[in-house]
Amino acid sequence: MYMEKMVIMNQEVISRTITRLCHEIIENNGDCRDIVLIGIHNRGVPISERIQIKINELVGVELKRGSLDITFHRDDYRERLIVPEIKGTDISFSLNDKIVILVDDVLYSGRTVRAALDELNSFGRASKVQLAVLVDRGHRELPIKADYVGKNIPTHEGEHVDVTLKETDDNDSVFLIRDRD
Repeated sequence: MYMEKMVIMNQEVISRTITRLCHEIIENNGDCRDIVLIGIHNRGVPISERIQIKINELVGVELKRGSLDITFHRDDYRERLIVPEIKGTDISFSLNDKIVILVDDVLYSGRTVRAALDELNSFGRASKVQLAVLVDRGHRELPIKADYVGKNIPTHEGEHVDVTLKETDDNDSVFLIRDRD
């Protein structure tokens, strides 16, 4: 068995996609002053930072940004054989009456987002929670839908999506990985 790895998005496409996501966020939320960005560890954090920078360039508003570690809110963390790597949640502001945009790299089953919503409750009652993802690969197990999607990449059994970013992996790429016999 071997894996076939195809590049679906390169650095230029990822950059354009994040710019488009920012335009959609601005269009749907007006002046953006009530928006806060919360990146889900690992790769949602650098994507949220890129969104923060781009929205500041576009409308001159620097959004507050935090990060969320959902390790102990996952419904499967006890079943994993490895010791979880704790990144820590960093939200130094109240979410009360804010529009929270959760940011992640890939939306798959919806379980990560469910865990993130559980953790968010500890930081206040947002007026609205929206979800922005770089890739939606389908196959939801929970009734969760992203408000902002960079690219839909429908996958089949035996296929996976792998996102690499400069901040965490030294390059920007989105790969479709297929298990082959």
